[in-house]
Amino acid sequence: MYFCGVKTLIPQLFSIRDEKQFNETALAVFKHQAAACMPYHQFITNLGVKAAQITHVADIPYLPISFFKSHSVVSNTDPAEVVFSSSGTTGQIQSRHLVTDLKVYEDSFNKAFTQFYGQIENTCLLALLPSYLERDGSSLIYMIDSLLNQSKHPDSGYFLHNHEELYQKLNALKTAGQKTILIGVTYALLDFLELYQLDFPDLIVMETGGMKGKRKEMVREELHAILKNGFGVEAIHSEYGMTELLSQAYSSGNGVFDCPNWMKIVLRDTNDPLTLLNSTQTGGINIIDLANINSCSFIATQDLGRLLPGGSFEVLGRFDNADIRGCNLLVQ
Repeated sequence: MYFCGVKTLIPQLFSIRDEKQFNETALAVFKHQAAACMPYHQFITNLGVKAAQITHVADIPYLPISFFKSHSVVSNTDPAEVVFSSSGTTGQIQSRHLVTDLKVYEDSFNKAFTQFYGQIENTCLLALLPSYLERDGSSLIYMIDSLLNQSKHPDSGYFLHNHEELYQKLNALKTAGQKTILIGVTYALLDFLELYQLDFPDLIVMETGGMKGKRKEMVREELHAILKNGFGVEAIHSEYGMTELLSQAYSSGNGVFDCPNWMKIVLRDTNDPLTLLNSTQTGGINIIDLANINSCSFIATQDLGRLLPGGSFEVLGRFDNADIRGCNLLVQ
């Protein structure tokens, strides 16, 4: 069941238009989760934080992302409609995100995709995501499944290792002048380019998920140069998302990401995780994802980043000894 007042908050999440609305909604979500999400409640209690005394978003504590490996991070009593899990090598503990209301996730990725790329209906979406398709529990596959179902183009679909078919389709789509998005796990895009080269300037190539242990990690500039040359495009797009979130940020090139209106990045001091930094410094990435209203919206990730003017951000790498995970992180 939803706690009092929370159900009325959900429509507000996706109608946020300015900083004031974001802060008001974030504070309301925090008050709810501080009481209803037991792992978060215990975490802030151990910090000596009293939720009633938090009156500004800057004072909200962030839950370490590792809690999704050890606890059921939920903020209501409804059964999970789906459990998303992180990828990882054998022996690693997977993060688990218990999603009790899939419509919130669907609204989040649909509205974000439309915000950055327009309506999906008349777009041809090609997905080269073998690592994700070959396991269960991927939130990315759930999103792509939905987007493919909404696309009205007959060539939209998944590809595993059938690179020749993908090559032929891309050439036909180029000839037809069709708006096309190719989203691919990074190593699979490189595998494709070892066999085929294209000159498709209007193609949107979106890389996600890193090397998955299949290839040596590369700096972003080197990787994007290879992809740009191989596909004949001017920029490489990227998606930044993870199991523990229900929102994604997108980059249209140069590794600069923008968030949808209900998501925000703040940075913390790498030596003092309770201290937030100003926008000119590099720090640990904290994420406010208001679509996580039914779990925890305030997450301290293991990623390092830098904020840019206007709320954009760059991902610079990971903390030492952090697990290698599939949320589109490239070594810098």
